[in-house]
Amino acid sequence: MSASENKVQQRPRVVAGVSMRDLLAAGAAANVISTPPRAPEPQAPRPAAGHGHREAA
Repeated sequence: MSASENKVQQRPRVVAGVSMRDLLAAGAAANVISTPPRAPEPQAPRPAAGHGHREAA
Protein backbone atom coordinates (compact mmCIF):
# COMPACT_ATOMS: atom_id res chain seq x y z
CA MET A 1 0.00 0.00 0.00
CA SER A 2 1.38 3.40 -0.92
CA ALA A 3 1.57 6.42 1.38
CA SER A 4 -1.22 8.27 -0.47
CA GLU A 5 -3.62 5.32 -0.10
CA ASN A 6 -2.83 5.11 3.61
CA LYS A 7 -3.72 8.80 4.11
CA VAL A 8 -7.09 8.32 2.40
CA GLN A 9 -7.98 5.48 4.76
CA GLN A 10 -7.00 7.46 7.86
CA ARG A 11 -9.14 10.49 6.98
CA PRO A 12 -11.98 10.80 9.50
CA ARG A 13 -15.52 10.57 8.26
CA VAL A 14 -17.32 13.88 7.92
CA VAL A 15 -20.37 14.16 10.15
CA ALA A 16 -22.91 16.95 9.74
CA GLY A 17 -22.75 19.35 12.68
CA VAL A 18 -26.51 19.54 13.26
CA SER A 19 -27.93 18.86 16.69
CA MET A 20 -31.00 16.70 17.27
CA ARG A 21 -32.79 19.76 18.67
CA ASP A 22 -32.19 21.65 15.42
CA LEU A 23 -33.40 18.68 13.36
CA LEU A 24 -36.58 18.39 15.43
CA ALA A 25 -37.20 22.14 15.23
CA ALA A 26 -36.75 22.09 11.46
CA GLY A 27 -39.21 19.20 11.15
CA ALA A 28 -41.77 20.98 13.33
CA ALA A 29 -41.38 24.20 11.32
CA ALA A 30 -41.79 22.33 8.05
CA ASN A 31 -44.95 20.68 9.38
CA VAL A 32 -46.45 24.04 10.39
CA ILE A 33 -45.59 25.64 7.06
CA SER A 34 -46.93 22.76 4.96
CA THR A 35 -50.22 22.39 6.87
CA PRO A 36 -53.03 24.53 5.44
CA PRO A 37 -54.96 26.70 7.90
CA ARG A 38 -58.13 25.28 9.38
CA ALA A 39 -61.44 26.54 8.03
CA PRO A 40 -63.38 28.63 10.54
CA GLU A 41 -66.05 26.68 12.38
CA PRO A 42 -69.63 27.69 11.55
CA GLN A 43 -71.22 29.72 14.31
CA ALA A 44 -74.84 29.37 15.35
CA PRO A 45 -76.83 32.57 14.86
CA ARG A 46 -77.36 34.48 18.08
CA PRO A 47 -80.89 35.43 19.07
CA ALA A 48 -81.73 39.11 18.73
CA ALA A 49 -81.83 41.27 21.87
CA GLY A 50 -85.12 41.02 23.76
CA HIS A 51 -85.85 37.53 22.46
CA GLY A 52 -84.99 34.19 23.98
CA HIS A 53 -84.73 33.26 27.63
CA ARG A 54 -85.27 35.75 30.39
CA GLU A 55 -83.54 35.57 33.73
CA ALA A 56 -85.70 35.02 36.78
CA ALA A 57 -86.12 38.15 38.83
